[in-house]
Formats: sequence, structure tokens, C-alpha cells
Amino acid sequence: MKYPSLTVAAAAIVALSASMAVSEESLFSLRGNNDLAAPAESFEKESIVSRKGGFERSWKLQPPSISHTIEKDVINLDGNSCMRCHSVENYKKEKAVKISDSHFLAADGTKGDVLNRRRYFCTQCHTTQSDSDPLVENTFNSGGN
Repeated sequence: MKYPSLTVAAAAIVALSASMAVSEESLFSLRGNNDLAAPAESFEKESIVSRKGGFERSWKLQPPSISHTIEKDVINLDGNSCMRCHSVENYKKEKAVKISDSHFLAADGTKGDVLNRRRYFCTQCHTTQSDSDPLVENTFNSGGN
């Protein structure tokens, strides 16, 4: 046989295709057994839990959870409404938590005078909380931080 590796590769592709066909039939997602091209069923929006004083962290370096609704807040390239309350200039007046000094550090560790662009989109790390049942089983245990 002149091209043995080609034959092995072709056999692997056939086997992989067959296994993919079987797995597609048993595929189940949190969305249910709905056709992925079909519109998702609508659901009731979970209510956000607000907590004066914030939420306890589950591990030492966890970003703090947002302890209020953010439905009307806007974070985009034109502005960040979180800074109305949490900026160095406003946090005392607004009785809010001050943005962490770590948000002013550049990648090389030098401190700047303005919010670092890597930390600009607050909700990529900080999240609101809802009082809802977990979608999947969760056995996480913080171990006391």
C-alpha cells in the first residue's frame, strides 16, 4: 500500500463521523430538546436579590457580587454608569464601595490615574445575584474561603 497514513486518516474520519451522529441523537442541553434553529421558549426573568452590605465571597480572590439591580446601568465604549457611584471621586458621597485600586494597574503592574481599560467592563467579573434554583447540580464548597 502506497499511502498507509491516508487510509488510517480516512478510517478515523469515518469513525468520528459515525460517533458524532450517535452523540447528536443523545444531545441534551439546558435549553431542553428544542431544535437549535427554533426560537427559545420565553421565561420569566429572575428577580435580582439586593443586599445592603453586599454578599459574602465564596473564595479569597472572588470579585465582589453586585448587591443591587443594574437593569438601567449602561457599560459601553461611550460610558460606564457604574462609575457614577463607585469612582474614587463619588463613592463617599454615594455611600458606595470604592472601585478597587487593582482596577488602575496596567499589565506590567504600574499604577495609572485612570481606570485600566482591561477592567472597564465591570460585569465581565462582577455579577448580580438572583434567588433561583441551580440549572445543574452543584457541589461547590468554598472550604471557608
